[in-house]
Amino acid sequence: MTREADPHKLARELLGRDYDDLEADEQRVLKRVAAETFTGRDADELAHAHETVGDRLADRVAAIGGSWGFISAFAVVLFVWMLINSRTLERLGFHPFDQYPYIFLNLMLSMLAAVQAPIILMSQNRQAAKDRITARHDYEVNLRTQLEILRLSRKVDKLVHKLDHAGLGATHSERES
Repeated sequence: MTREADPHKLARELLGRDYDDLEADEQRVLKRVAAETFTGRDADELAHAHETVGDRLADRVAAIGGSWGFISAFAVVLFVWMLINSRTLERLGFHPFDQYPYIFLNLMLSMLAAVQAPIILMSQNRQAAKDRITARHDYEVNLRTQLEILRLSRKVDKLVHKLDHAGLGATHSERES
């Protein structure tokens, strides 16, 4: 086991800045690098951890309302509504309950739009929040990767330097080729 590194020292060595001058995300990454721990939970796990029943319902309504199946079924319902409320089916015993210009249909469509639009917007806001979590997670992973590569590079440089001083390392011309 290696000794836990100091995040303040790592900030100065790897990033060239004081630890206190770093963003919260950068400080969190440096603490994980210093402690040699994993990045943490996946971005989707974080998003689902704070999800409510209303959030899941909004996502489901948006998924259904924004599908071709819904659009096709809705077009069929509108066509049937207009067919029933036209005079073409009076001979079959269907009497129009909402004759042209379909005022009741307009009212129903307006109510549907008034309810469905905010629900879809809620779902889009949740998706934007998920995207922000994912972007922050990706940034942390990328920063951690860069910091680890820098640490490894410096360790290799120190090892090569020690080997050179001990006379066990490759000569300058052998390293160049």
